[in-house]
Amino acid sequence: MGTILFELALIFYFVATIVGIIELFKETKITSKIILSMAGIGFAFHTVNIIYRYVTAGHIPITNFHEATSFFSWCIVLIFFMLAFRYRIKLLSSFIMPIVFALMLSSSMLPREIKPLSPVLQSYWLEIHTVIAFLGNAAFALACGIGVMYLVQEHYVKSKRPVGLFGRLPSLQTLDEMNYRLITLGFPLLTLAIITGVLWAESAWGSYWNWDTREVWSLITWFIYAIVLHARLVAGWRGKRAALLSIIGFLTILIAFFGIKLLRKGLHVFL
Repeated sequence: MGTILFELALIFYFVATIVGIIELFKETKITSKIILSMAGIGFAFHTVNIIYRYVTAGHIPITNFHEATSFFSWCIVLIFFMLAFRYRIKLLSSFIMPIVFALMLSSSMLPREIKPLSPVLQSYWLEIHTVIAFLGNAAFALACGIGVMYLVQEHYVKSKRPVGLFGRLPSLQTLDEMNYRLITLGFPLLTLAIITGVLWAESAWGSYWNWDTREVWSLITWFIYAIVLHARLVAGWRGKRAALLSIIGFLTILIAFFGIKLLRKGLHVFL
C-alpha cells in the first residue's frame, strides 16, 4: 500500500510540474487551478504515505535515503501551499514543483525497505532534530525558487522590450521581500537544527562536535544565510545579490544532502 500511495503522489506531482512548465509559456485561467489541484491531491497521497510508514515502522519515516528525500519533498510542498494561499504569488508553482518532482523522482529510485532503528537513532532527538532541519531546508528551497524568479524578472526589467513573463511575474520588490521572509523563517530553524544536532551528538557519541561531513556542510550553509541576513540588514544588500546567495545556499544544502549519501562518508550516512 505504501508503494501505491507514493507512486500516486509522484504521478500527481508530475502532472502539476508539466502544467506548471506549460503555464510559463501559455497561461490560461484554468492552468493555475489545475496545478494547485494536482499538487494538492499529490500532497494528500504523500501525507497518507508518510503516516502509513510511520504506523508501520513505529517512528518518523526519515531514517533512510528514500524516506528522507520523500519527507524533504513533503516539507517543501507544505510551505509552498502556505505561501500560495497566503500571498498568491503568480507562477510560484512553475518554479517550485519541478524541485519537488525531481526530489520525489530521486526518492522513487532508492530502496524503500523499512529497517529497525539503529541504537543511535533510538532517541527523542530523532523527531526534533530532523523535522526542524527539513522544515528549515524546505524554506530555503522556496527561497531558491523565489530567487530564480527574481533573476528572471530582473532580466525582463532590464531588457529594452519587456515581454513574455514580465507582466505575469510579481514585482522585484515583492520577490525580494518574499525571499527575505523565507530566509528569516529558515535561518532560525537551521540554527535550532544545528543546536539540537549538537546536543544529540553529545548524548550519542559523547562529543558535541565531531567535524562530521554533514556538520561541516551545515555550518557552511549557516554562514551563507547568516551573510545574507547580515548584508541585508547592515550593508543594505537586496535584490540580485540576495537572490544569488539564496540559490547558492540551497545548492550547498543539496550537496550536503546528496553528496554525503552517495559518497557514504560521515556519521550521518545512516540517517
